[in-house]
Amino acid sequence: MSNHHRAELDRHFAWFEARVPAPLAKFLGWVRKPSSRLARAPLAILLIVGGIFSFLPVLGLWMLPLGLLLIAQDVPFLQGPMARMLGWIERKWMERKAAKR
Repeated sequence: MSNHHRAELDRHFAWFEARVPAPLAKFLGWVRKPSSRLARAPLAILLIVGGIFSFLPVLGLWMLPLGLLLIAQDVPFLQGPMARMLGWIERKWMERKAAKR
């Protein structure tokens, strides 16, 4: 089952990478590589802490889910919940998009 969740996370990351500017997409691709594990963990922790302190200027709540997504690449028990959360967000996004038409 973990391979299914990892595949779902990869699919969502690919969708996201296709919609951001090229330099950011290249950076995300590098961070997701298995060889970047030592850089990914501290970056994920910094994003999670930044999301917790989102009441401060510059920091935002957007940092928390991004940090959780990055750490889910290395922590198998987070892959399932994160894949389900992204699936739910995708469904809501599509429903909202369909309702606007």
